[in-house]
Amino acid sequence: MVALSSTLRRLRRRTAAEAGRPAPEQPVQPVPGDEATPVDIAPNDPLLAYLQSASGAVDVETLELDSPALAELKAAGVKLAVPLVSQGELIGVLNLGPRRSEQEYSSDDRRLLDNLAAQAAPALRVGQLVRQQQAEARTRQRFEQELEVARLIQQNFLPKELPELSGWQVAACYQPAREVGGDFYDVIALADGQVGFVIGDVTDKGVPAALVMAATRSVLRASAQRLIEPGQVLERVNEHLCPDMPAKMFVTCLYGVLDPATGAFRFANAGHDLPYVKTAEGSVELRARGMPLGLMSGMTYEEHETLLAPGDSLLLHSDGIVEAHDPQGQMFGFPRLKELVARYPGGGELIDLVLADLHAHTGPGAEQEDDITMVVLQREPVPGNGRISPKLLAEFEVPSVEGNERLALERVAGLVAPLGLPAARLRRLETAVAEATMNAMEHGNSYRADRPVTVRVYGEQSQVRVEVADLGGASRSGTPARGETEVPDLEAKLAGLQRPRGWGLFLIKNMVDEARETSVGERHIVELVMHLEAVPEKAVPEKAVQEKGDEDDDT
Repeated sequence: MVALSSTLRRLRRRTAAEAGRPAPEQPVQPVPGDEATPVDIAPNDPLLAYLQSASGAVDVETLELDSPALAELKAAGVKLAVPLVSQGELIGVLNLGPRRSEQEYSSDDRRLLDNLAAQAAPALRVGQLVRQQQAEARTRQRFEQELEVARLIQQNFLPKELPELSGWQVAACYQPAREVGGDFYDVIALADGQVGFVIGDVTDKGVPAALVMAATRSVLRASAQRLIEPGQVLERVNEHLCPDMPAKMFVTCLYGVLDPATGAFRFANAGHDLPYVKTAEGSVELRARGMPLGLMSGMTYEEHETLLAPGDSLLLHSDGIVEAHDPQGQMFGFPRLKELVARYPGGGELIDLVLADLHAHTGPGAEQEDDITMVVLQREPVPGNGRISPKLLAEFEVPSVEGNERLALERVAGLVAPLGLPAARLRRLETAVAEATMNAMEHGNSYRADRPVTVRVYGEQSQVRVEVADLGGASRSGTPARGETEVPDLEAKLAGLQRPRGWGLFLIKNMVDEARETSVGERHIVELVMHLEAVPEKAVPEKAVQEKGDEDDDT
């Protein structure tokens, strides 16, 4: 506690009578120590408790306490200490030195001091409160200025406009809370017409969160232009952020790349809330594991891919929705949001309906607890022209282990059989799927169990389409790149002049009606198409098929 000191000083002056001669006119010089310095009384000092309980002025010279503050008062020449108490609280001490007459303080003096303290204490308390309010007002003003700076940083880094994609609707919503958080979203134009979508949240609030958000966005944009795979982009961003991330701060972030032409959306997640996809059957979560950015270096981020069919919608969102509370303290929650995505239409209408449901949950006049951010991608449905849009029957992964091609074969056969594909043509499709899966495991993933083969099966109006994808899109040292293998020659093969390399793809193309190869970054995809109605069979040399069956291990 800081004692408020007002020391009555003894001015040592000699009169002409005391000196026996006239005194010259001289200015009064201050006595060293005459200006008393306020004494700090520690909270645990026994003098504090003593003054709190004292009923009047306290004689300092006769007081005996093991108190540093008391010793300091005695050293300063204080004779009396008058407690200033307001509403039972000790708010200061009036310290008095010796009287100018060098006489002791009388009982009348003490009563006068007690009355003075009784009147001064409330006035002093009012002054303290006014000073405290002024300090709080300055603090609030600085805080408001800081929030305004944070808002400006956030708003300047948000997209000024959303892209116009043929066959797609893109909508976004950003509602900052009063105490600015670290939500952000971004849209990044990439090569080959692809578009990157980002949504993230920085822990903490105010200017620190806004600055971290700005840094994250800048590094992510730069990395997305150099790297293709979302997981690699998040790895690069994490390595840049870790050395300079402030203590107790991190960033959750989801980054995905959309191919508008095919509807493929490949994504990686750094600890952010799971996105939802609205399909004809309901809504599903898109899961991918990964640590938040800025916590630990050396992290890897799992990647997954989904196909947005015509009519499907994808919702990216921040935790300001699911963590909003009603008046009883119940959270909005993930299950409720997932149900709304399944129930409501997609596009911008989905955003409006989710916000309306959220406001009904929190109640009228409720203050927004956290930033609310949503980004919705909707693939426009196919006009009613008798065509049926492709339907994803299943998506599954097969570990790259020898013999696992049979797992893919059996799973595809079970999905396709109910579609009415003739038995002979179904067997040809099974052979092509097994061969494509074997090639993907061996040549694409080098039989690494941690690099699975992804298989997708689509049912369309008049055909079945199967995609087999591995991670061997880039050419490998010492092996020919995809598409550069020798053209199979049956006579040369039988004569032993040509190795089996390339015969797997040769067989696949002759087993199905259509076969295509594409590569996107590290991903290599073989697409197999089999029409439900019979088409003229492709001529596959019997010897070639037999020879291929004998040498599966070399393919």
